[in-house]
Amino acid sequence: MVHAIKAIFYFGPLIFAAGFIWPLATQTIEASGWVPPFDISPLWAGALFASILGIPAQIKGRWI
Repeated sequence: MVHAIKAIFYFGPLIFAAGFIWPLATQTIEASGWVPPFDISPLWAGALFASILGIPAQIKGRWI
């Protein structure tokens, strides 16, 4: 159990990006009516936005 909790805290920024930022970005894109370039669906555009924010936060250990 301790290993699972350590893994959750270690991957916290990625979990937060996937669980909160991704749906928020997707819903924001859909609500605004904005069409992402290259005919990407809003779901994948939200995933791209969340990964752009989450991966550097995971590597650096901070969001800003």
